[in-house]
Amino acid sequence: MSPLDIQVELVEDLLLRFLRKETGKFGFSRVLLGLSGGVDSALAAALAARAFGAQNVLGVMLPYRTSNPDSEGDARLVIEALGIESKRIDISAMADGYLDAANVSDPLRRGNVMARCRMIVLYDESVEFAGLVLGTSNKTEALLGYSTQFGDSASALNPLGDLYKHQVFQLAKHLGLPDAVLDKEPSADLFMGQTDEAELGFSYAEADALLFAMVDERRSVEELLAMGFEEAFVLDIAHRIAQNQYKRLPPIIPKLSNRTLNHDFRYLRSWGH
Repeated sequence: MSPLDIQVELVEDLLLRFLRKETGKFGFSRVLLGLSGGVDSALAAALAARAFGAQNVLGVMLPYRTSNPDSEGDARLVIEALGIESKRIDISAMADGYLDAANVSDPLRRGNVMARCRMIVLYDESVEFAGLVLGTSNKTEALLGYSTQFGDSASALNPLGDLYKHQVFQLAKHLGLPDAVLDKEPSADLFMGQTDEAELGFSYAEADALLFAMVDERRSVEELLAMGFEEAFVLDIAHRIAQNQYKRLPPIIPKLSNRTLNHDFRYLRSWGH
């Protein structure tokens, strides 16, 4: 048994309550999200379907012209399994309108543009669907900065934000998501043959074990080395966490007055409701 293991029934119950409570605060009972064909978005959709009913969840497939067709196929398996509403909106034209004009060839920049185009679509679709945009980024990705600011990291609420990748898979298996989604290599599908672990340079299992000890157990570098983690890996992960802190924060505002937003004027999100 891994220290990362969760009590899946308890976590499911907590997350369903979270979704209902937080959406209800603002008068919403519907949500939508981008469905990539990966385990994270599939899990978020499954939780939403249980929380609100399948008819109140919209899964939006947002392919780019170079996207792997299998990704859309896996997304459709999730849609069919859950019985949720769905849409397919190709982002190629909107992304290429900028990428071609600006002559952007760098794969990372292109991937970030695609991620932000997808979020533009989701937030626009949220008006028609009258629902909140659900996040699909997990704790491992957030800590490592493996997300696009104002792209896949954007959402009104994110039920996966305190689940490591290992725990995402645990809960996804518990909820009976399709094997095709559970068994595939995690990939942001930013370019042909791309996988998360190849791009990161280490496996999610390795990252989760270190992050849990470093963040949740608050182990010192000395303790982490004594646990068998390699020093270069520890320092690399610590650097990534610190370097990407800006992605996990709201925009920083300089303090000029007696009551500055996020400094002295800090009310709960549900203030006034």
